[in-house]
Amino acid sequence: MKRRKFIQSAALTGLGLTVGSALTASGDDEKSAEKAIAATTKTDTKPVIPMVLATWNVPNATKKAWDVMQEGKSALDAVEQGVMIEEADVNNQSVGKGGLPDRDGNVTLDACIMNKEGDYGAVVCIENIQHPISVARKVMEDTPHVLLAGNGAKKFAIESGFTPENLLTEASKKAWETWKVEAKYKPIINVENHDTIGMLAIDKNGDISGACTTSGLSYKMQGRVGDSAIIGSGLFIDNEIGGATATGMGEEVLKTVGSFLIVELMRQGKSPQEACEEAVKRVVKKSPNYKDFQVGYIAVNKKGETGAYCIHEWFNYTTYQNGENKNHKADFYNKV
Repeated sequence: MKRRKFIQSAALTGLGLTVGSALTASGDDEKSAEKAIAATTKTDTKPVIPMVLATWNVPNATKKAWDVMQEGKSALDAVEQGVMIEEADVNNQSVGKGGLPDRDGNVTLDACIMNKEGDYGAVVCIENIQHPISVARKVMEDTPHVLLAGNGAKKFAIESGFTPENLLTEASKKAWETWKVEAKYKPIINVENHDTIGMLAIDKNGDISGACTTSGLSYKMQGRVGDSAIIGSGLFIDNEIGGATATGMGEEVLKTVGSFLIVELMRQGKSPQEACEEAVKRVVKKSPNYKDFQVGYIAVNKKGETGAYCIHEWFNYTTYQNGENKNHKADFYNKV
């Protein structure tokens, strides 16, 4: 069953009705939103597109996404194929094959993807599938659902042609066995035991898509799900405004619905940088122990302008724009 027919008949149900009602509550609100959209999208210079933006130092991933768009393909194709590079890299122990396992030794993966229409697909706690981002896209395009979990997600992946394999590499197995000696849990700021790759892209048509994929918090409780695969937290796209994605301690991003917040702040006229800073400040305000964990955001608007901000120093991100593939250090909140 193809998804679009189902969605057309169900467009005014559930979350879509709730959010739509909130955003169009009155004529004045609608006019304000229209003005904000115009302010966000109006530009005196030609938008700097196509472009790619991703969390952390992932030049191979951003290059792949850029190359895909240079072939004339969409931003959706670009973000999927871009993050697949990291999912397949066994040296990246926070994403895909080689990801660090949960406390029982199981590598469980979460991923989500969003297209220019605002469609969303995700999988959580999926095992033995190297590319959860591609399964998430299948969920979005080929089912009436938006999120599949655990064994159901794996069953769907196999039925869709994905080949199951063991994702626990020797390096990650040895790290897990070392951890079991004391079995202590403590997030380490900027160490990739709880990070992801989140990617945003704008193609030559000015359309935005995003993807986010992770193996989650290392040595987590079995069944734990963070923000990465949850719409509005780890990733959010509004093709009229822009997109945002998150990295770091997923529980804190979930509690503030950070990526949705950033896009809504851009809708109100804030720049991507201003919006990222406000989202981080929301986390800090609500979490007295913010000095013990990291949260970082990246964002892009329709002009191709970017923003990045985090709680602690050393979060970085990669852009591919104007033919240049560059890594950047993000500004940060905790400067004392």
